[in-house]
Amino acid sequence: MIVTDWRGLPEQLRGAAVAIGAFDGVHRGHQAVIAEAREAARRLGAPLGVVSFDPHPRRWFQPDAAPFRLMTPGQMARAMEPLGVDILYLLPFDGGMAAMSDEAFARDVLSDGLGIRHAAVGFDFTYGKGRTGSPEGLRRQGEALGFTVSVADRIDDPDGLKLSSSAVREALKAGDMARAAAILGRPFAIEGEVVHGDKRGRTIGVPTANIPMGDYMRPAYGIYATRTRLPKNEKWDGRTFDGVASLGLRPMYALDQPLLEVWLFDFDEDLYGQTVETDLIAFLREEMTFDGLEALKVQIGADAAAARAVLATPAPPS
Repeated sequence: MIVTDWRGLPEQLRGAAVAIGAFDGVHRGHQAVIAEAREAARRLGAPLGVVSFDPHPRRWFQPDAAPFRLMTPGQMARAMEPLGVDILYLLPFDGGMAAMSDEAFARDVLSDGLGIRHAAVGFDFTYGKGRTGSPEGLRRQGEALGFTVSVADRIDDPDGLKLSSSAVREALKAGDMARAAAILGRPFAIEGEVVHGDKRGRTIGVPTANIPMGDYMRPAYGIYATRTRLPKNEKWDGRTFDGVASLGLRPMYALDQPLLEVWLFDFDEDLYGQTVETDLIAFLREEMTFDGLEALKVQIGADAAAARAVLATPAPPS
């Protein structure tokens, strides 16, 4: 369940043990914080909640920053379902929230509003105007307000892989999809509505589903092996199709804004207006220009063969 305010909540939506943070990506480090809250929820017999924000605080404070998000709110909610999260408190980050002191956030939002019984946070958690709040400060405030606090230590892979949203972005920028997936615990995925394009692909037998990038961070531009989940409705029931995709500005037929153009193998139905989610499994090559349409067709065939080969290879055990 997604709750979008902390004010005036009925009692059944209060009293949870919560994890607090931006949780962009819900990567394995975030999952450790949620696990702390889950243990407290089990101990207290309370619902398990997550407190996060929309828009991301960084977007509020840096409205002109380059796109940086790793997931949509819907993807965040779905990523939390297998973690046992009962309630996602996706609170509006606006001028009022930005101006709150750390004491006011703990008192007005966490205690009076959500009535939390426990808060789990990461080792580097900050909150309140000027980011003056700290895990230790929250623990003191919780003692006064009637909730307990636990702090998840920083965890890294045994091989030293840093588990953070910034590390995911670095991997995506480098086209290292395996490293991004290792941090996230799943492939990086872009979700969006299929829009009309110039339909040039159809003229060469390669119809694509075109998805604008929106506020997603821009991974390395180029060609990817992909898996796309269709809507979970009566027609498609969430079926997944392998494919190959171009992500970027398409230098041969230049675009103003980056676009994800996915060719779904063994699929030729109308997806316009539908929301689909595409996993970027592997980066195959950078963007290129070609002498003409025939050369492009030959390369697309080679890209499709490379994608099929990658997707036919079982993933290594995690």
